[in-house]
Amino acid sequence: MTYRVAALYQFVSLPDFREIRDPLHALCAGLGVKGTLLLAEEGINGTVAGTEEAIDALMAELREGDLFRGRLDNLELKFSTASEMPFGKMKVRLKREIVTLGDPQADPTKVVGTYVPPAEWNELIESPDVILLDTRNDFEVEMGTFEGAVDPRIKTFSAFKDFVKKELDPARHRRVAMFCTGGIRCEKASSYMLGQGFEEVYHLKGGILKYLEEVPEAESRWKGGCFVFDERVSLGHGLVERPEDRSLLADE
Repeated sequence: MTYRVAALYQFVSLPDFREIRDPLHALCAGLGVKGTLLLAEEGINGTVAGTEEAIDALMAELREGDLFRGRLDNLELKFSTASEMPFGKMKVRLKREIVTLGDPQADPTKVVGTYVPPAEWNELIESPDVILLDTRNDFEVEMGTFEGAVDPRIKTFSAFKDFVKKELDPARHRRVAMFCTGGIRCEKASSYMLGQGFEEVYHLKGGILKYLEEVPEAESRWKGGCFVFDERVSLGHGLVERPEDRSLLADE
């Protein structure tokens, strides 16, 4: 059996996020969907898996149902497949942030970097005046990254602020391009950097996953696997599972 996996997020005001938790969990459980969804006042983030019919039904409810009342009208959504159910249970968790940076001034609903679609990414990162940043944690970078990307060598995303303060300068680094797994970390990171005075900040729309889905391998600048936070461990071009990377994680 093949399962459909949906990675999703949206920054949107959800002042009632606490009240949404239990009915959202019940909805997923009723559909046989498993995975993790994070809810915060700033939005929703997570990855879930189920049958194709169940995932379609869940996405329809998120976008059009009474639970969110039409607020998820700009949901960033990416689909892939798994040969086995990649999650053991369904979790809906309440958080202060749907991705933790720890800077209340970084608000993607107010200011955010320039989105670059996968088809235009190669041209951007080949520009000599662009510094390319991988915003992910060190073990993710070790598994795979774009050619020429700067590894900030961070253990958690919240440490990205320290990397920027110590290693980057708005006067010297005038054009910054960044990427992450699905795009959510870059939304926060680009908002933060613009607030710190960096003039041009770009990020890969849909993240690495969308790039691997849309850009042919023959044209790709990506090397290695893209770590995903489930039992598949990593995906490659065409969002195909990479079993060979499971041993790398076991060695950590």
